[in-house]
Amino acid sequence: QVQLVQSGGGLVQAGGSLRLSCAASGRSSTSYSMGWFRQAPGKEREFVAAINWSGGSTYYADSVKGRFTVSRDSDKNTAYLQMNSLRPEDTAVYYCAAENGVVDGSSLSRMAVYDYWGRGTQVTVSS
Repeated sequence: QVQLVQSGGGLVQAGGSLRLSCAASGRSSTSYSMGWFRQAPGKEREFVAAINWSGGSTYYADSVKGRFTVSRDSDKNTAYLQMNSLRPEDTAVYYCAAENGVVDGSSLSRMAVYDYWGRGTQVTVSS
């Protein structure tokens, strides 16, 4: 079993930056691919970014390409989402998720492939 503990959300002005963290406990997180999703009020949860189990490949939603960066620190069993040039439309609850290292490629954009989920952290971007 793996538990994901998220931190780093908050309130920021448009154009600002935040970094989200997702710390995994249990089996070594190097076995997992990690994804980030978000859900805005009244909207469905959507894919934001993912990094595969080796850290060699990253994937992004078009809406965040060039602004967000996903990374991982295997020594710390932690994944990160660095968010720059934030916009009001980035306001949402952000969730991290872990997948058992079976899936790769664009399939990491699908919520259904993930086995474990964090509880979410609020990101609010003011205009």
